[in-house]
Amino acid sequence: MRTTQQLFSLQGKTAIVTGGSRGLGLQMAEALGEQGARVVISSRKQEELDEAVAHLAARGIDASSIAADLADETQVQAFVQEAMQRLGHIDILVNNAGASWGAPAEDYPLDAWDKVMDLNVRSIFLVTQAVGKLSMIPRGYGRIISISSIAGLAGNPPGTMQTIAYNTSKGAVVNFTRALAGEWGRFGITVNSIAPGFFPSKMTKGVLAAFGAENLAKDAPLNRLGDDEDLKGAVVLFASDAGKHITGQTLAVDGGVSAV
Repeated sequence: MRTTQQLFSLQGKTAIVTGGSRGLGLQMAEALGEQGARVVISSRKQEELDEAVAHLAARGIDASSIAADLADETQVQAFVQEAMQRLGHIDILVNNAGASWGAPAEDYPLDAWDKVMDLNVRSIFLVTQAVGKLSMIPRGYGRIISISSIAGLAGNPPGTMQTIAYNTSKGAVVNFTRALAGEWGRFGITVNSIAPGFFPSKMTKGVLAAFGAENLAKDAPLNRLGDDEDLKGAVVLFASDAGKHITGQTLAVDGGVSAV
């Protein structure tokens, strides 16, 4: 019987983290690498990727990057094939890349809706499908972790954010997780989702400026926002053998906001 240290270890494992050049994606790439995984990160901007790889390397993590726009289906297959060439196979996929757009629902631009849905939902499907077919299903093993949001579990309080496409897309990720877990469990693949609450990041910079950190923290029973460590435990749990009997689940990491 293995120890808990062995169950949480990712030595010898390989991982892709989309949207891994900064923020929550970089935090999760750190966590996987710190547990021993070799990591490939992606985003659209090579300069940000270079900085992230240097940051990870300074922490002793074996990491490389591939620039790709995963909302463009023509780039997805090439991205996954390149990651396969570098890693040999893919044990762990973290679907983190995402976007948001704020506007009243009655005036929400269609191109903004399409942009959010294409990256937050369509790209997750395309990348997961490619990774499954090329690596996880043939090997009979895989860990898929998609980043949803507590915005996908409920609406926004009146007078706050107007992000109907983002909320809708993250709700879709929650049910994508359930549906795929049901289909791919027979291949030895677990499929789970992490639903963060409010974390300061480039995406949430405008919200933080508009409402203030203290006001946002008041909504959480723990009276705090997420920090640069708070997703590490959750992603390692779902990626490692410590979570091998967990699938189809969405874990809120939000200071208790969704519980009250």
